[in-house]
Amino acid sequence: MRIVFMGSPDFAVPTLDALVESRAEIPLVVTQPDRRAGRGRQLEATAVKDAARGHGLPVVEWGPGDAARVTQLVADAAPDAVVVTAFGHILRQSLLDLPRLGCINLHASLLPRWRGVAPVHYAILHGDAWSGVSIMRMDAGVDTGPVLAQRAVAIDPEETAGDLLVRLAGLGADLMVRTLRGLDSGGAPPTPQNETGAVYAPKLNRSLSPLRWERSAVKVHNQVRGLQPWPGATTFLADHQIKITEARPWSFHTSGAEPGTVLALVDEGLCVACGEGVLLVTGLQNPGKKPMTAAEFLRGCPIPAGTRLRS
Repeated sequence: MRIVFMGSPDFAVPTLDALVESRAEIPLVVTQPDRRAGRGRQLEATAVKDAARGHGLPVVEWGPGDAARVTQLVADAAPDAVVVTAFGHILRQSLLDLPRLGCINLHASLLPRWRGVAPVHYAILHGDAWSGVSIMRMDAGVDTGPVLAQRAVAIDPEETAGDLLVRLAGLGADLMVRTLRGLDSGGAPPTPQNETGAVYAPKLNRSLSPLRWERSAVKVHNQVRGLQPWPGATTFLADHQIKITEARPWSFHTSGAEPGTVLALVDEGLCVACGEGVLLVTGLQNPGKKPMTAAEFLRGCPIPAGTRLRS
């Protein structure tokens, strides 16, 4: 089977690797342009570009104004399918209509729940017990196409968005290969999505970061793990902003203290009052520094009981 692959971040790499291992013919890989990152603002290639080069595959970048050029390159490649995984562009109908098996997308949710660009993060932010992956034939909408296959997984109560993304990337890669084989042999019938229960997960931004201590300890914990590793959950210690990188509910009994108050220091970290219950903060990070355990952080920056952390 001839496949054009489109993807950009780490999440997409296992699918590309699985397609290579399945001996699919990949005449073209399309990814986002190199971008400046890090303190030195050096140009960095996408994870998919690096992986494609490692496999010796031809790579093109899709930047602003490149839609027509890339569509022609895909047409010239004459693929049986275009596989799209966390690519970052909406495909025009002219491209969607090119491959005989369609443009096949791996999406990190159990569609129709959590359409959009950040489904894993919002699943954890909202306390979902289940997540999964969906293989979908793309249409002109945003994650609205018919579903070809799904696999569900339980979300561990301590799992961060980053952890779950790694699990789903591997699960989705395997399911993509199986689904493509089924499509090629006339199987994998499409199932239209039920619009009931459809929820959109928009792009993450730093406005989600400030911790709302007035919420329950469970919801604050979900905010910490749902925004890890980016953009991270933040709070203020006096006038100094810090990130809370790891935490877990310590007690479900309301202390009566003002939300955000440090109630006690224990071996694992800080016990902080929430609107309902108490959160144990076990990991912290100063801006521009590496994450630390609470014990490491407190050696350099003591936070006595009675200190108030603010949103």
